[in-house]
Amino acid sequence: MLQNLETLSREARSWPFEQARNLLAHVLKKRLSDAERDAAKLLIDAGKTDEALATFEALNRPVILETGYGPSGLPHMGTFGEVARTTMVRNAFRALTGDHWATRLIAFSDDMDGLRKVPEGVPNPDMLREDLHLPLTKVRDPFGTHDSFGAHNNARLRAFLDSFGFDYEFVSSTETYRSGRFDATLLTLLERFDKVMGIMLPTLGEERRATYSPFLPISPITGHVLQVPTLERNVERGTIVFDDPAGGRTEAPVTGGHVKLQWKPDWAMRWTALDVDYEMSGKDLIESVRESGKICRALGGTPPEGFNYELFLDIEGKKISKSKGNGLTMDEWLRYGTPESLSWYMFQSPKSAKSLHFNVIPRATDDYLSFIEQYKTQEPAKQIDNAVWHIHSGQPPMSASPVSFALLLNLVGVANASSKDQLWAYFAKYLPDATPENEPVLDRLMGYALNYYEDFVKPSKTYRLPDDKEKAALLDLAERLKALPTDTTDGEIIQGEVYAVGKAHEFEPLRAWFQALYEVLLGASQGPRFGSFAAIYGLPQTIALIEAGANGELA
Repeated sequence: MLQNLETLSREARSWPFEQARNLLAHVLKKRLSDAERDAAKLLIDAGKTDEALATFEALNRPVILETGYGPSGLPHMGTFGEVARTTMVRNAFRALTGDHWATRLIAFSDDMDGLRKVPEGVPNPDMLREDLHLPLTKVRDPFGTHDSFGAHNNARLRAFLDSFGFDYEFVSSTETYRSGRFDATLLTLLERFDKVMGIMLPTLGEERRATYSPFLPISPITGHVLQVPTLERNVERGTIVFDDPAGGRTEAPVTGGHVKLQWKPDWAMRWTALDVDYEMSGKDLIESVRESGKICRALGGTPPEGFNYELFLDIEGKKISKSKGNGLTMDEWLRYGTPESLSWYMFQSPKSAKSLHFNVIPRATDDYLSFIEQYKTQEPAKQIDNAVWHIHSGQPPMSASPVSFALLLNLVGVANASSKDQLWAYFAKYLPDATPENEPVLDRLMGYALNYYEDFVKPSKTYRLPDDKEKAALLDLAERLKALPTDTTDGEIIQGEVYAVGKAHEFEPLRAWFQALYEVLLGASQGPRFGSFAAIYGLPQTIALIEAGANGELA
């Protein structure tokens, strides 16, 4: 699937391949000496990654990509975007290296973090309020389905990622701290405590500096994650001393899950302990990436390669905020559009701010479909830069939908359809061999179109009366279509008559004629290719619609 693409991958211009080449350079620099790196790169550039791996033992470790998740809430659009985009980079790296080099994608859950506030919209908030400051894996599950709130949200995360077919390894912060996997790096941080403090303190306000410690001890009495100063460090014993509000002066080991780290040191510690090679993050975390990178170096690690993507904006161009609720949720997108359309939206220009609201879904859906069509006729060098190559991990489908989502939306409205069966009835003549079984994408799109039309298009439809010129043109079009066989299903023939009427009645520019059709007949300022719409809707029904619009019966 991703083999024998090395040459094309080196020249590919899409951003996942740019990131993959950066990742390759990063890993070679991180693991090899200058001379070894040059030799390895020559082999890899010659399509001999397998030989490079056999020659240099340091390259035999898998390349590790990571995404992070805070399980105090449910998976959201940002979670999907980060995993989807990281997967695209991973697949590009696999293609670049002939799929010889093992890769791992870690989905890391920071579930040992303390619950700082009660999330909105969660049942049993009083119970959660009683459990504030406990690690999320100790907070009782308000849904009553799992051992803890953290376990509940982790299960939701995994089900969420599994539903999209992502290939990943789930890693729990709680389990990793307790297992001892982080112990060596935690002891290094204890030893280099002053260096870490020297990096962090200049970034904090005066009040926070007075009490800050990278270590957050877990109270042996209350189980709370404590934000308290470190009073003493005992490097030889591997312990810290702190003042526990519930039990006074306390000494505890920094290993074995007795402490966790503040999030920037935690990020750096994770990069070091897990040997992470790549992690992307939002533009709002640029400073955090910088500080965590410094700490990672102080711990003897190498910060991962990565890039900062832009954040989404709402319909008014304002930053999306979970607390404001001005964004678009995963469930909302998937009610009106396909998962593939969402992946397409995530692929496009990740370093440019984009609006994320309901209005973008129809366009994203049709753009995805058009990229599928383009892919079928492109040469290989263009195919691997096509968004659908990345969306489908190098194996995009060779067919999509025979009609656009925009056309379906208009068909739903004009036909006053409320079910897929009604829509399929219109396709009986236009696509006589099509069924839900052999056109599954079309069948899915019908469901999305019915939902989207009912919730967004129908309430905003506004029909207008035609002016005298438009009325004459509409009646002319009706007469021309009456001259065609009533069973005409060739959209190009119908479209030809539409064009001919627009020119005969001297619409300038010609698009003004099409805009008139949409506004008078469909109640919208834009619409699908009219010939295709008429072919599916049926010629007699289309003629009746045109005459009704011309006579002012629709407005």
